Amino acid sequence: MKLRALSLCVFACTACAFDIDDFFDQVDNALTASAFHDNLRVRLSGTLDLEIYHFEQPAPGLIDSSIDTLFNPRLILFLDAQVGSHIYFFSQSRLDRGFDPSDHGAQVRLDEYALRVTPWDDGRFTLQIGKFATVVGNWVPRHLPWENPFINAPIVYENVTPIRDKSAPFSVFDFVYGFYYYQKYAFNPVIWGPSYASGISVSGRLDRFDYAVEMKNASLSSRPESWSVTETGFEYPTFSGRVGFRPNEAWNFGLSASEGPYFRREAEATLPPGRDIGDYREFVIGQDASFAWRHLQVWVEFYEARFQVPRVGNADTLAYYVEAKYKFTPQLFAAIRWNQQLFDDVSDPSGGSIRWSEDLARIDLAAGYRFTSHTQLKLQYSYQHETTGQGNDNHLVAAQLTTRF
Repeated sequence: MKLRALSLCVFACTACAFDIDDFFDQVDNALTASAFHDNLRVRLSGTLDLEIYHFEQPAPGLIDSSIDTLFNPRLILFLDAQVGSHIYFFSQSRLDRGFDPSDHGAQVRLDEYALRVTPWDDGRFTLQIGKFATVVGNWVPRHLPWENPFINAPIVYENVTPIRDKSAPFSVFDFVYGFYYYQKYAFNPVIWGPSYASGISVSGRLDRFDYAVEMKNASLSSRPESWSVTETGFEYPTFSGRVGFRPNEAWNFGLSASEGPYFRREAEATLPPGRDIGDYREFVIGQDASFAWRHLQVWVEFYEARFQVPRVGNADTLAYYVEAKYKFTPQLFAAIRWNQQLFDDVSDPSGGSIRWSEDLARIDLAAGYRFTSHTQLKLQYSYQHETTGQGNDNHLVAAQLTTRF
């Protein structure tokens, strides 16, 4: 009897999964349209993410919440339009509680929109203009909820540092200890998530090499409200690029670089006399690699960054992560990621030196299960340890249910 009951339960779940897949296939057909003998194709798609976080205060990373348990729903809509084989337009809009998880009210944003032109079929050259994710590194192409094995981003994309873009520090001590006097969102990471800044890019693939170069209106560390061209113009552009090499199907290596001013316009009044925003820049050098073999995928990124800080000098940091994902079955996977960020010293007025932020180490563990080709559940545990200074710890437990259509 028990075996029969279990068999019936499995059969019912399988039948339900097929019903769900069939429903979403019908939705996909309804949201896809074509015209002019299929020369114009338009598709609307999206994901609905239901996230819950439990953590210790202060909230880790870019989470903006004063409560320990946070529910964070998010609706993402994608619009893709293809004209012939050479012109492509895409956009991404969101309904959520903020670009990063927060306890704020609901808001609607247009995060991405871009026009892409590829004149030749072999992909040797592509021109793109609009508001879109940075070309730097190898995490950004897989940062969306369905592709990311984890719920959060690697430490280099979300750990806030003493760098602030809205005001310059008054002294070295104001720079180093400003965390105690300002809210967390006054500060910036090395790279703020996927960095959807506005601009233009050229990219392509030549045999085993691929390249991408972009000019954006804001630096990699800039906050989301700086990414819109109506908020930040091109008076102080940032230039970034990546060159990749694929020796075979398993390996992919990349070298990235970026350079540009990181202060917002309102910071100009706080700069030393005779200086302007263009005098203080963020420099980033990145190395990345990925490997795929059967059920195993591995990604690695290293970033060396330098910020030119008024009244302080050069503030240098190194951040990296190593991430692995293994598929046990087509539906079940697990992932592990080791992150670390190290900070150099800056000179203090007494002639000595002081570390400009505390070194951090974090391990992320995640497991995911795809019930159908449209529904996925992820669970994650993260442990972050301050390896210098007071040695503060933070534990994070999170779950994310994603439905795509």
